[in-house]
Order: sequence, then C-alpha cells, then structure tokens
Amino acid sequence: MRDVKGPLAREAMAYVLAGGRGSRLNELTDNRAKPAVYFGGMSRIIDFALSNGINSGIRRSGVATQYKAHSLIRHMQRAWNFMRPERNESFDILPASQRIDELHWYEGTADAVYQNIDIIESYAPKYMVILAGDHIYKMDYELMLQQHVNSGADVTVGCLVVPQMEATAFGVLAVDEDNVITAFVEKPADPPTIPGDPAHTLASMGIYVFDTQFLFDQLRRDAADPDSKRDFGGDIIPYIVRHGKAVAHRFTDSCIRAAEEIEEYWRDVGTLDAYFEANLDLTDTVPKLNLYDREWPIWTDQIVAAPAKFVHDEEGRRGQAICSLISQDCIVSGALARRSLLFTGVKMGSFSSVNEAVILPHCNIGRGARLSRVILDAGVRIPEGLVVGEDPELDALRFRRTDSGVCLINSNMIARLGSSG
Repeated sequence: MRDVKGPLAREAMAYVLAGGRGSRLNELTDNRAKPAVYFGGMSRIIDFALSNGINSGIRRSGVATQYKAHSLIRHMQRAWNFMRPERNESFDILPASQRIDELHWYEGTADAVYQNIDIIESYAPKYMVILAGDHIYKMDYELMLQQHVNSGADVTVGCLVVPQMEATAFGVLAVDEDNVITAFVEKPADPPTIPGDPAHTLASMGIYVFDTQFLFDQLRRDAADPDSKRDFGGDIIPYIVRHGKAVAHRFTDSCIRAAEEIEEYWRDVGTLDAYFEANLDLTDTVPKLNLYDREWPIWTDQIVAAPAKFVHDEEGRRGQAICSLISQDCIVSGALARRSLLFTGVKMGSFSSVNEAVILPHCNIGRGARLSRVILDAGVRIPEGLVVGEDPELDALRFRRTDSGVCLINSNMIARLGSSG
C-alpha cells in the first residue's frame, strides 16, 4: 500500500476515448460521432466526462477521435479552449492520423492510447484516467485515484452495481471480498454475481486508472501481440486480471449527487429510446440528473445568443412552455411546448405544438404543426401543418420510428416528403 499525499488529480491525465459512432442512434450519428450528440438543452455527451475531469481537479486532458469527428473537434475547440500551458494545463485533440505508420488508423481503444504515447510522455503524468466519452454521469475521479494508489492496484476499473440479468450487455467483473477482480468477461449469458449479493453484478463503466508507466508497458506488450484486437475490455484488462492485480471501484463510492438527486445517475444513451427518455427526464419537477448544480457544473460551449422569447397572448395563439427546458435564442411564437427540450435557436410558428419532444439546435417548426414523441435532428425545418405522433403506420413510413413510438426526423426525411408530394 502506498500513502496518498495531497490531490492525485493534479498528477493525472484524463484520456477520453471518443472515436465511436454509436450506430444504434441511427441517423442521429450519420454526420457526427456519438460523443458529439447534443444532450440536455446546451451540452454534448462528451462534456460530461470532460467536466468530471475538470471538476475532479485534473488539468491535463486528451481526446482521441476517429469516426466523423469534425463536429466533435469543432465543439471542443470552441468549448474547451480555456486550458493554459502557463498553469501547467493542457488539452489535446488527437484524431486518428496514422502517426505510427501510413497504414493504420486506431484499431481499438487500447491502440488509440498506444499511438499517442509520445504526446502523453511529453506531459509526464504519473497516473492515467482512461474514460469513455459517450456516457452521462457525474463522478469524482480523485476518489478513484485514491483507491487505486491505496490498494496498490495495477489497474482500477470503474463499475456499476446492476441487477444480474441486466449485465449481459456489459463487460462484467467477478470479484473477491476485497474487490480484487478475479475474472473479466464480455457480455456473459450468466453474469457472475457480487460476493454476498447474488442478485447483483458489477458491470464495467469503461473507466480505468493506471500508473502511467505500467500502462505504457502493457500497451507496448499488447501492440506486439499479433492476436490482440487492441482493446482495453477485450485484451488489456483480462491480461492484467490474469497476470497482475486489478481492483474494482464502485461508482457509488465516487458519484456526485446534488442534495435532491436520489440515485447514483449513470446513463448510456446509446439507443434512440434511451436518448429520448434521458432528455425528457430533465423536464421533471425533480429530475434524476440535476444540471443546475453549481458545485459540479457541466462545462460546454458558452454561446453568445439572445434570451428565449415567448410572444402572443391570445386564446389558441399563446406562446408558452409547460414542464420544458427552453434554451437561448429560441422563439416560441403563439405556440405550445409541453414536456419538451428546445435546444439553442429553435423557432416555433403560431398554432404549432410539441409534446414530449427533443428539438436539437436551429430547428424551425412551421405554423400549425403538431409533433408528439419526436426527436428532431439539428437544422430540421418542419413544414406547416405537419402532424407526427398520431398515426403510427404513417409515421413509420416517413420517419425512423422506434418500437416505443418515438420518431426521429432529420432533414433528408423532410426532403423526401417534399419530393413525394
């Protein structure tokens, strides 16, 4: 066991793996990576992992990008450009750029770190905090770093306590009474349970803490293995479980909750239904995730824009929002938003209405349109009088409709409506 002296976060670097598409979000990720998808009215999904790092005290961050990275890179350049070298801070965007040779992009999550070892070495962090860039949660990584150092672990793996049969879609940890990991298996049909708690399992969050030099040794060893898939969950972590000391860190030990938050909040918004529900949850009187917590803010692009505006006050033509989040530069003109999120720059025409809707930036909803249970991708222009959410069969013909009745609508789908008419 090693002594913990002072904040460890200042000796750490956060490295966010943000190269994945998130194909289960369908057309929502046609032109952007999953970490770049909008969330919560103002943020992008990646802002949560990056904000956790800043709020934990980590001042060096790197983000590895790959799939359709332009909007993600543009967002990070705008929102995360406040790190200053003169304060021993750094923020590196690390696209897959064939830096090792001219044949290979990032071949896996481990390779996305391996290919940038020289950049990481230039900062000389003592610890590496490896993060997934596509989950919604608030967590103090300092507490995980402290457990890592105190336990003498080679790797510490962040994990969730989940009901046993819900763990079949995760990488699952088997542990002993001291939380030492004895097995790491991907998506098992019969997940191992927690000692003393046969109803629950530990599922990996894709968060790992390493001593930096140990991590580099493992990455170089793995890169020389022709049979490896260059993946943390599939290769690196199982190898350490077999040959070293891997320890589980439970999310309950480091999650951040504001006073009114009653659960440890973590969401993988990897399907349209999960994305829709997680956004709409924010409209509840007491939401499960508190975005108003000033002690643990979610940093993002501070857009210079006018305040939201509501106009007209006549019966049947009244600008109003009920149980909704309305962002900057929105104009609700004689229209109604009910239990909905309107992101920046949304315009609603007179006599239109949205109910249970997630409206991404700069959409325009025409006069008299009625939309229920919809996700509108950024920049969509809804024609006057369009009705969605009242005829399931028609909706399924025109748009992407989930089994629960949520319709995703993008500009191409609207264009097809015009050409078919």
